[in-house]
Amino acid sequence: MKGKVIIISAPSGTGKSTIINALLERGEIDMRFSVSATNRAPRGTEVDSVDYYFLSDEEFRKAISDNAFVEYEEVYPGRFYGTLKKEISRITDDGHNVILDIDVKGGVNVKKLYGANAISIFIQPPGLDSLRARLVSRATDSPEAIAQRLAKAEYELSFASEFDRVVVNDVLATAISEVDAAIKSFLAG
Repeated sequence: MKGKVIIISAPSGTGKSTIINALLERGEIDMRFSVSATNRAPRGTEVDSVDYYFLSDEEFRKAISDNAFVEYEEVYPGRFYGTLKKEISRITDDGHNVILDIDVKGGVNVKKLYGANAISIFIQPPGLDSLRARLVSRATDSPEAIAQRLAKAEYELSFASEFDRVVVNDVLATAISEVDAAIKSFLAG
């Protein structure tokens, strides 16, 4: 039996990666993480093919022209992120569920593509002030980049209603439990 698609989307810094990692560590749900592709440079200790498929600008644009993505987005000017078709197929064709950590617009597009074979979950921050504090505490972005991410987050919040489920990440343990329950319910149905 082919696996299903689990989409987790949120504005940057909202905790989607933390929630996904917690669920993967629990190991209660048969799901494999879909590694996204990007044309940005690795940050900190990020590893190619583990955290992202790090592609050059030329490689990413060629993959676009080859229709190799289920979704891709120019998230910031000149900065692309996307989900490779072969990555989803590699996991679902083996009968495992695939979990995607993707941009909000990408999440909407992938849900449309996979329909009833996918669940889309939007992780929402308790507020923009809380999100600003999280982004600053990560210490991975310049003040200009943080301002850019906050402006984008405000826009992305308008897409929440297009997702199957919205989970507010105010208390991390509660958000993890809510996402866990939503996924388990979807897979059982």
